[in-house]
Amino acid sequence: MAPLSTKRRKLDNGRSVSPSEDESSDIEQTPAPDSEPKQAQTTAQPRAKRTADDDDPAIYAGGLYKSSLFKLQVDELLTEVQPNYEKRLKGVDDLLRKLKGLIEGIAERSPVSIPEASKALLESHKITIPYPDPKPVKSTPYKLSYEKPATVNVVGSYASKTMVKSDGVLSVDMVVVMPVAIFQEKDYLNYRYFYKRAYYLACIAAGLHDSTQNEMSLSFEYLNGNSLHPILVAQPISGSKSSTEAKYQIRIIPAAPSSFFNKSKLQPSKNAVRSKDAPEIKGATQPPTPFYNASLLSDCSFEAYLRYLHSSTKLALGFKDACILGRIWLRQRGFGSNVSNGGFGHFEWAALTALLLKGGGPKGHNVLSPGYSSYQMFKAVLQFLAAGDLAAKPIIFEAKDLTFSKSNTPMLFDGPRGLNILYKMTPWSYQLLRHEAKTSLAMLNDPTFDQFESTFIIKTSQNLQRFDSTIRVAYSPQTTNTMSCDHVSGYRRFSGKLYDVLYEGLMDRVGLIDIQEQELPSWSIKSACPAEQDPPLQVSVVFDPANIDRLVDHGPPAEEKKKAAKFQKFWGEKAELRRFKDGSILESLVWSPGSAHTIFRDIVTYLVNRHLGRDSSASLVFIGEGFDKILPGSSTNSKHFDSLREAYRVFERKIRDLEELPLQLRQLSPVSPQLRYSSIDQPVFSSSHPMKVPADVLIQFEGSGRWPDDLVAIQRTKIAFLLKIGSLLHVDRGTTTRVGLENEDVPLQNCAFLDVIYDSGMAFRLRIHNDREQTLLERQVKDKSSDHHAREAAVSALSVYKKTFIHLPLHTQSISTHCTRFPLLSPTIRLMKMWFDKHMLLGHVSEELVEILVARTFLQPYPWQAPSSVMTGFLRTLLFISRWDWRLSPLVVDFTGTMTTTEVDSINTRLEAWRKIDPSMNRTVIFAASNHDPTGTGFTDKGPSKMVASRMTALARSACKLVKEQGIKLEPRSLFATATNDYDFVIHISPAFAGDQQRKGGSKTKFKNLELQEKTDLGLVGYQPVQLYIEELQRLYTSSIVFFHGAATGSSVGGLWNPQNDAPRAFKVNLAFATKVVGKEDGDSEKVVVDKSAILAEIARLGGDMVSRVEVH
Repeated sequence: MAPLSTKRRKLDNGRSVSPSEDESSDIEQTPAPDSEPKQAQTTAQPRAKRTADDDDPAIYAGGLYKSSLFKLQVDELLTEVQPNYEKRLKGVDDLLRKLKGLIEGIAERSPVSIPEASKALLESHKITIPYPDPKPVKSTPYKLSYEKPATVNVVGSYASKTMVKSDGVLSVDMVVVMPVAIFQEKDYLNYRYFYKRAYYLACIAAGLHDSTQNEMSLSFEYLNGNSLHPILVAQPISGSKSSTEAKYQIRIIPAAPSSFFNKSKLQPSKNAVRSKDAPEIKGATQPPTPFYNASLLSDCSFEAYLRYLHSSTKLALGFKDACILGRIWLRQRGFGSNVSNGGFGHFEWAALTALLLKGGGPKGHNVLSPGYSSYQMFKAVLQFLAAGDLAAKPIIFEAKDLTFSKSNTPMLFDGPRGLNILYKMTPWSYQLLRHEAKTSLAMLNDPTFDQFESTFIIKTSQNLQRFDSTIRVAYSPQTTNTMSCDHVSGYRRFSGKLYDVLYEGLMDRVGLIDIQEQELPSWSIKSACPAEQDPPLQVSVVFDPANIDRLVDHGPPAEEKKKAAKFQKFWGEKAELRRFKDGSILESLVWSPGSAHTIFRDIVTYLVNRHLGRDSSASLVFIGEGFDKILPGSSTNSKHFDSLREAYRVFERKIRDLEELPLQLRQLSPVSPQLRYSSIDQPVFSSSHPMKVPADVLIQFEGSGRWPDDLVAIQRTKIAFLLKIGSLLHVDRGTTTRVGLENEDVPLQNCAFLDVIYDSGMAFRLRIHNDREQTLLERQVKDKSSDHHAREAAVSALSVYKKTFIHLPLHTQSISTHCTRFPLLSPTIRLMKMWFDKHMLLGHVSEELVEILVARTFLQPYPWQAPSSVMTGFLRTLLFISRWDWRLSPLVVDFTGTMTTTEVDSINTRLEAWRKIDPSMNRTVIFAASNHDPTGTGFTDKGPSKMVASRMTALARSACKLVKEQGIKLEPRSLFATATNDYDFVIHISPAFAGDQQRKGGSKTKFKNLELQEKTDLGLVGYQPVQLYIEELQRLYTSSIVFFHGAATGSSVGGLWNPQNDAPRAFKVNLAFATKVVGKEDGDSEKVVVDKSAILAEIARLGGDMVSRVEVH
C-alpha cells in the first residue's frame, strides 16, 4: 500500500501506529532436543552487525525486512508502544531505592513455631500470613524465622526496558532473595519452602506497613495466578510525594537462593509432596508433582533469567525488539503469563527466544541467528511454536539423558536452569497458542495483502468473534474425587476432565476447545486470603464446518476388541453396532437431525451427563445460536435456493430449445440475489403463492450486424425480441409471460423486461444484453460536440450498463461458487444484509457491496481463519466495517486467489487518483474492487453517499462496542434494533403494506383444499408499492430530502432535510422545493425558507392509504 504510507492506525487500546506492507521469507526449522555446539555461537556472532538500523537498501533486499517501508512501520510500532519511562514511571527509581532500604532495615525475627508466628503477626499488625493450601498443621517440627534478605534486585520488563504501554497500571518487579540461613535442605518437600516464603512475605508487609502507612497502599496478590506464589504489591497513593499519579505499582516477590535446592530432585518427573502414610524411601514411586516442582524452581531462577536475557540482548541486537513484538502479538490474542491467560506471556516469549538463540534446531544448532532482525526473530519463534507439538515431543535444552513421562502438558525444558518454562500452560491453552501461531504464520506469508494490522493491531481475543459456541458449565466437586499429589485445585482437575471428555467425544467436529478461568483477585494485607471461589466454567469451541452437523459417527470395527470396548465404555448405551453399505461392521453413534448448534448441544449434553454428572449437565448454558435464529427460515438450510437454481436450469434449457428465434442464443446469466444464495428471504414458492420478486436473468444473443446503430432503436429492438420469446414460451401450458417497461424517462438505459411465471410459482425476469450498447455509449461519452447534459446522461447510462450486464453476471457466479465452497457464507450474507436493512441503509448501500464485504471476511479472514459459524462471520464483518477507513483504503477482494501485489498497488493508485479528482467525495465515496471489477466503482458509483457511509461506520462501531461490553451476555437482536430518533421525520407505513406483512404472505387458509382453490393474482408478482412510493419521493425531493427505508423495516421510512435549504434566501422562480415567507429584513426583499409542513403534507397525500401517519422529531 505504497500510496498510503503516511496513514496512521490505532491499536485497540488507542495508540497510533502505521500500517505494514508485508514480511520476509519463511524460516523452516525442525526442533530437536540437543545442546548447541560452541562453534555455532562464535561463527554467528559477527552477523549481528547487519542489524544496524541504517538506511542501506541492501539490508532490506537481503531479507531482514521485505521492504524499507515495512521497517519504518515496525519501527514506528515499537516507538509508539513503549512507554515514556521518565513521564509514566516518574519517581519509580527513587521509590525502588527507598523500598530496598526499608526492606533491608526490617528487624529480624527469631525462629518460632507456625502457630506462634501466625499469632504474633495477627496481633501486632492484623496480618494473616498468606499460606497456600493445604494450610500447615500446628504440630510441624520446623520453625519460621525472618532475617535480612541476601539481595534485592529489580527484574522483569522494567529492568530490560521491554515494557509496553497499557491502559492499566504498569508493574515493576522487585525480587527479594531470602537468606540461606532460614532454610533447611528438606524444605523443598511438602510445602515447607512455601510456608516459610509466605511468612517471610508477611514480615516484609508488616515492616513496610509501619514505614509507609500514608505513602503506599499494600496488598497481597498471586504472582501470575499461582496460589503458591503470593506477592506484596505496593502502589503509591495519589497525591503523595512519591508519585503525582499512581500509574505504576511495585511487585515485591520473595525468591529462593538460586543454588540452595538440588535441581535434580525437582525435575518434572520427581515427587516432592509425599503422602503422610508413605515411607520417604518410596517417594520416587509416588506420582510426580511437576507443577509444584516448577513453582519452586521458578522462585530460584529470577536472577538467573535476568542475567540470561541480558546476555541475549548483548548477543543479538534484534532480541529486545523481537520480545516487544512478541509481547504485542500475545496481548492482542489474550495471552499472558497469568494462569488464567494461558500461562504464556512476555517472560515465556523472551525466555524461549533466548533459548532458540542457543539451540533447538537440527543437530543442536540454534534456530535463531544473532544476525536476524527483530521481525525475522519474531517470525522464527512463531514458526517454532507452530511446527512442533511440545506435548507429544518435548524439547530439552542442554540437558542430556533426561526422560519425562508422557503427558498432554507441553514441555520446553531449560536444562541449565532446570525449569520447564511452559509449566503454567494447560493442554487447551497450548493448542490455542499453536493455532494462533499457525494462523499468524500463514498470514505473514501472504504475498499479496498487507497483514500488519492483522498481526499486531487487531485484538482477536473477543470471545464472540473468535469462537463459534460458548458453554457455561457449573463446577461439580464430586466428579474430581481422585486426589493428586501435585498442587492442582479441584477446579483445575474438573477443567482437565471436562477438556478430555469433550476432546475425545467431539472428535473432528471441532477444531479448537478452550476453557477460560477467572483471574484470582488481590486482597488487603489485613484480611485473610479469599476463599477459592468456583464460578461456572466457560468452554469455547471453534467448529469444523465440514463435520459439525454430521449425524452418524463411525467408531472402531467390531474385530478390534480393545478399541471397541473402550469406545463402548466411553459412550455407554449410545454406542451401537451397525453394518454399512460397504460391508463394514462398526461401532456407531447416531444423532437426531437438526442444525449444527442443535447436534453440538445434544452431544455435549450427553457427554457431560455421562462423565461429569447430572448436576453439571443440568447447568449447561449454550451461547452462539442466537444469530442463526434471527434469519427468516432455516438459516443454514439452502434447499429453497437449490430448488430455485434447479428451476433456473430447467428454464435455461427451455430458452435454449427455442428454435424460432431470429438469432442464436449465446449465453444466459443469472444476476438475482436469489440465484446466488444471498437474498434475505429464501425464495419460497408454490402454485398458490408464487414468488413475490422475480429472479433476474440476462440473455445474450450472438453478434449480428443487423442491430441498429442507435441506442433508442436498440431498446425498441429488445422489446420485439422479448415479445417473440414471450410468445414462444407461452405455447407451453402453465406458463404466463408479460413484457414490462422500465426507465421510461431514461432513453439510453434498458427499457424493457420479460416476466416468465410458471404455475408452480417460480418467476423469472428476463433482460437482453447487447454489447453494441457499450460501444455506442462510449462513443457518445467521448463525443465533444454533444452538450454537457447528453454526455452526463451517457456516462450514467454506461455505468448502469457495466454494472448490470458486465459486473453482475461475474459477481453472481463468484458468490454462488463461494457459497458452495463455504456453506456459511450464504446465511452470513443474508444476516449482514438484514443488519443493513434493519438500520435502513440497504436502499443506499447496494446488495452487491454487502456481499463483497462478507466475502472478504471468508476469503481474507486474517487474523482468524475462515468463519465456521454465522455469528463469527457476521461479527467479524462488522468489526472490519468499524475499522475500515474508506476515505483512504479501498476494499479489495480476491475471489480467485490469483491477485498480485502489482494489481493491489494499481487499485490503491486508482483510489488515490479518485481522491485527487474528487476530494470532497461527491461522486465516488466507497471504492470496492475485486478480480472482476478492478475499477472499484462497479457497485458503488451510485452510492452510498459520504453521509450514509459515515452512518454505516458509526453504526458498526456502536455494535462492536456493545459486543465488547456485553461479551457472552449479548442479546443478538439488540444489534438489529431500528433507531429512528436520528431522523428529522418518520413516515409510518400502514401494516397492510409493511414489509413484515408482505414477508408473511398474508394469512394462510386453514384447509389445504381451500388453499389450492385460491386464485393468485399474477399481476402482484414483482409489484412492490412501498418501493415505488420511495422511488417517486426520491425523484421529487432529490435536493431537499434524503430518505431511508428497508424492506424488512417496511413499517417506517426515515427522512433527513438538506441543511443547506434551512437558511432564508431571496425568492426566485422555479425553486426545487415548497417555500414560505419569513419576513423582511431592513431594506431587503422578502426572504423565503423551505415549507417543511407543506412538503410533509404532500408526501402523506402521495402515499394515500399506504401512509398511516407522519411523525416529526
